[in-house]
Amino acid sequence: MSDLRGPAPYDALLLLSFGGPEGPDDVVPFLANVTRGRGIPEERLKEVGKHYFLFGGVSPINAQNRALLDALRKDFADHGIELPVYWGNRNWAPYLTDTLREMITDGHRRIAVLATSAYASYSGCRQYRENLAESLSALEAEGLPVPRVDKLRHYFNHPGFVRPMVDGVLASLADLPEDVRAGAHLAFTTHSIPTAAADTSGPVETHGDGGSYVAEHLDVARLITEAVREETGVDHPWQLVYQSRSGAPHIPWLEPDICDHLETLHADGVPAVVMAPIGFVSDHMEVLYDLDTEATAKAAELGLPVRRSATVGADPRFAAAVRDLLLERAAVEQERPVTPCALGSLGPSHDLCPVGCCPARALKPAAAGTDSPF
Repeated sequence: MSDLRGPAPYDALLLLSFGGPEGPDDVVPFLANVTRGRGIPEERLKEVGKHYFLFGGVSPINAQNRALLDALRKDFADHGIELPVYWGNRNWAPYLTDTLREMITDGHRRIAVLATSAYASYSGCRQYRENLAESLSALEAEGLPVPRVDKLRHYFNHPGFVRPMVDGVLASLADLPEDVRAGAHLAFTTHSIPTAAADTSGPVETHGDGGSYVAEHLDVARLITEAVREETGVDHPWQLVYQSRSGAPHIPWLEPDICDHLETLHADGVPAVVMAPIGFVSDHMEVLYDLDTEATAKAAELGLPVRRSATVGADPRFAAAVRDLLLERAAVEQERPVTPCALGSLGPSHDLCPVGCCPARALKPAAAGTDSPF
């Protein structure tokens, strides 16, 4: 980057996340928030919530976000950036609307937003922008002054996001028995989404087979594999696979599922597997249950040695990447020259979501886009 100065015009940063229950009594109300408008009965929500009940009804995502908040505040302070950092969720306390109300009351009028989703997709980008627009509209109806919000760009290929995952894969490989290490397969996992949503992810010009969602994950998987080869001298075979499908059986979703993939690898004689959850910023429930519990049990059933590499979480390098993204966007708003930091073949993502980017089935207002009301 060139000539990165302070964070002006931004006067606050908002960490925007999904949210999760923090006790057994929270699980069904949380899932009701997640599935609002779909008419799902309470008994079905209890069945869906069994993963949470296995862990005392507590999702690790809120603790992970608190740790990330601490890391961001420390990094900002260490680098002389006097910018308060707030946290709001889509589906659980602290709720986004309440946090934005607090930020407005505290006097903030120009807010940068970091979503805990690194890739382009409806649920990982557009839906958060819709949440922002809905909250801002509600606060405007309360008579409060509406701040401008700018969502920081996708950071899937920022070195501060990629390098911690490289180190996680290297650590997992080193933890495998030596006799199977060199032949280990790398299974890069991310959340499965409907193929129709994948095909329309990202800007219109990227729509097609898998859209930006698949292309971005493939680019990150290649970056990690190449870095592992450079550091170990071993060219490990790899594949992008999916997990955490939750849709109706008749609707096509991205495949293969990680458990099916493990069965295929075992049948093909693969000696070991490292599961690398590159689609997740932190070790939340999809990682804790779908990989650490379900997929690990499948591997044990097959007699297949498996390790799960770490997500980025609150790694100081990721906190530094967020600072980098903030100052980069501030430079853009100040109309100063800036060279965005990005690895791989796709280059840096857009700052402002264009018309048609990650469209929803039912069009709703969304903030921080070229066609946004706020």
